[in-house]
This record gives sequence, structure tokens and C-alpha cells, in this order.
Amino acid sequence: MDQLPLEGMPRRLYSCTPSRLNTWLDCPRRYRFTYMDRPAPQRGRPWAHNSVGASVHNALAAWWREPPERRTPEVAGLLLDRGWIGEGFRDAEQSATWRDRAREMVSGYVASLDPAAEPVGVERTVATRTATLALSGRIDRLDRRGEELVVVDYKTGRRPLDTDDARSSLALAVYAIASSRMLHRPCHRVELHHLPTASIVEWEHTDESLARHLGHAEEIAEEASRADDGYRAWAAEARPASGRTSARAAGADRTPPAVPPEIDAIFPPRTGPLCSWCDFRRHCPEGQAAGEDREPWAALAD
Repeated sequence: MDQLPLEGMPRRLYSCTPSRLNTWLDCPRRYRFTYMDRPAPQRGRPWAHNSVGASVHNALAAWWREPPERRTPEVAGLLLDRGWIGEGFRDAEQSATWRDRAREMVSGYVASLDPAAEPVGVERTVATRTATLALSGRIDRLDRRGEELVVVDYKTGRRPLDTDDARSSLALAVYAIASSRMLHRPCHRVELHHLPTASIVEWEHTDESLARHLGHAEEIAEEASRADDGYRAWAAEARPASGRTSARAAGADRTPPAVPPEIDAIFPPRTGPLCSWCDFRRHCPEGQAAGEDREPWAALAD
């Protein structure tokens, strides 16, 4: 017996991370490939700059998990070597060169830190809810300075950062809100620590600016949630329960499903320079036309 919809029932909260929200803003089609299509489409080759970033983040997280007496620049370098990710590089020589550079970045950075200044959290997951969304994410580092909490985010890209990067970051703002709500301490300062230039850019939010960021997150969530509902309604009709197994088998090559025009229109491509760096470029003719192919190591500052 079919169930009738219950009027007045609250809408399900949109569960997301800042990355999911930003993906919707950047390109709804990439959002569909990432979060909706199943089986997930095949991604492109690993990017070397992502390997550098992940290796550095992992080494710094591991360094803070060491006892204070072992939190030295030398140990940081050893942790970087031990966890080095060599994917996406042109060859072994380029990988080794960047491993050395990353080791210097990590060692130099921790030399500026007080090893006894225990963070409140390292790679800590924080979460918060509003009337429309349930948001969670993982912070690189959460410090306590005086009575305030400070959100710290590590960056390893080649582009130098400025204050506007910290001020405009949706992720940092919602992390500050979630941290304050979970730990019952004020949190207004957010910092980007750019290891390649050994620089720190910071922003001191107000309650009003944090509220604006959270309101923006809710607006994005409302739009993405409506698109999700449209996709799920189509998928439920196109792939009934009796046909799910064969649908998975048919998608073994991990190409995106053929969606009708009305669904494709909900998730339009948003083309631009970033299309050259998209993991799903092979599945998007518009993205291929918008920019040239890039080698996996092209973003490295050689």
C-alpha cells in the first residue's frame, strides 16, 4: 500500500561538509559526479600537488601526536619521509625533489612552534546544525589562546595568500561556529598557515560576519538539496529495486549514467579555468572545451 506524504512534516536536514557546499558553488555537474552518480564516475590521474599537500598534512598531524619531547624539526622530517605519497609526479626524480622540499617546509614550520603548546584538537571533526542543514568537517588544528579558540588551516599551494582568503573562506567560518558551539568557548579568529612562504594570514570574525557565512551556507544547502531531491526522484523511477544489481553491473566501466535533459539541466557545468584541473574532465565535453589538458604535476612550482 502506497504511503501518503504527511503534510507538515519537517524537511530532512541537508547533511554536508564545507567541501560539498563549495563543490556545488564551483560546478553543479562536478557535484553530481562526486556526490550523486552511482557508481561514481572514474576520476582522472592523481595530482602531484595533492600528494604534496596530503603528505604535509599527515606529517604535521603525526608530529602533534608525538610526546612533547619528540616534537622536533628532525622528527617532523622523518614523519614526512615515512608517509610520503609519490603519486602524480613525472618520475621518481621529481618525486624525490618534492619530498625534499616538503621535508624542509615541515621542518621549518614546526621549528617556529612551541612543542609544549598542546592544541585543543588535531584533525578534529566538528559539527553543527541549523534549521536546514547538518554540517560537519575536519579542522587541521584547533588552538586555544587565552579564552578564545583559533581555527588553523595548513596550505601548501604555490599561490601566496592574503587576508581576503581567510576572511572569505566559508569552511573556516563554519568551523569556527561549530567549534564554539561544541566546546562552549568563543571562536572568532581563523588562520591560514602557508608553508611554502612561511607566512600566516588571519582574520578576526565578528558574530555578525560568522552569521552571514552560516546564512550563506544555508542558502547553498537549500539549492543543492532541491537538486538532490530531483535527482533521487529520477533515479528511483529509472532504477527500481528489481533492477539495481544489473544497473551496477552495467556501470562497471564507471561512466556517468545517462541522465535525461531535465536532470542534466539541474546540474549544469560551470566552465572556466578550473576545468583543466577537474578530476572528472574526461566525462565533460564542455569542460574539455573550456581548457587544455594538464599533466598531473603541472601545478607544482618547479
